[in-house]
Amino acid sequence: MTRAFFIVGPTATGKSEIAADVAREAGAEIVSADAFQIYRGLDLLTAKPEAPTLAKASHHLIGVVPLTEEMNAEKYRRDAMRAIEEINSRGKLAIVVGGSGLYIKALTHGLAPLPESDPKLREKLNAMSLDNLRAQLVELDPEAAKKIDIKNRRRLVRALEICLITGKPASEVVAGVGDSGRPESIIRTKGVFVFRDRDELYQRINQRVETMFARGVIEEVRTAAETSATASQMIGLREIRELLSGKKSLPQCIAEIQQATRRYAKRQLTWFRRQSNFLPLNLSFLTHNEAVKWISLRILSEARTRDD
Repeated sequence: MTRAFFIVGPTATGKSEIAADVAREAGAEIVSADAFQIYRGLDLLTAKPEAPTLAKASHHLIGVVPLTEEMNAEKYRRDAMRAIEEINSRGKLAIVVGGSGLYIKALTHGLAPLPESDPKLREKLNAMSLDNLRAQLVELDPEAAKKIDIKNRRRLVRALEICLITGKPASEVVAGVGDSGRPESIIRTKGVFVFRDRDELYQRINQRVETMFARGVIEEVRTAAETSATASQMIGLREIRELLSGKKSLPQCIAEIQQATRRYAKRQLTWFRRQSNFLPLNLSFLTHNEAVKWISLRILSEARTRDD
């Protein structure tokens, strides 16, 4: 059986630093489950772990995909499973760390066998305005329209694409996958959901954004290569590009990125709280070392249970 332990939670909780110390204690290796840290480049913008953290344990799927390449959960699942199985083949545990809910769900529950993208249809949909995309999705799949971020063009386009290719609502296609043989679980799901009290988390987010600017994120974005549709969804990329083009002031840009990151963290918290397969751990009541010890003991306990 594939062996992996999950450390999941919202952005800016300190997952990367805790996971690196846990991996060092447990002799494990880390597999990232971050939809943007997987890209090569824009290290400050995506808050990639710094060199001292990376040096504590082997890390996988960080900075391995060109910015020009599109990513999705199925591509991630294949790459992550290869990494986990390779780690397991050397007798080591893989620790999956991240906050991208769909990527984590791809590992724990598999994915729907959805239709391949149609280039001509995709081109036609991409030429439509957001208002027209929303209106058409409401007509074809009101259930999906309720759940999808109406400002997320990529997700709107994909939902409409599924509706038009299959002739069925995208929400129905995805929900019906269990009847078509999707495995209930790809990896035995064991792990922790780490979080912090809201005020502390928001303070950490605000500080991280300010530090990001102090370290030169504007120049990083200025010199970045062309980005794919999925890479372009990185929080802060659009705002900094608008700053560079003179459409925003620096204080406005920073404030907007802080707000967007806080909103993202709120969505992550909501998603992970609905997952009953991860034990909750409030880091606001623990020191870093206490959290590392608690998680390390949990991993040891799981290993003993498996061996018994």
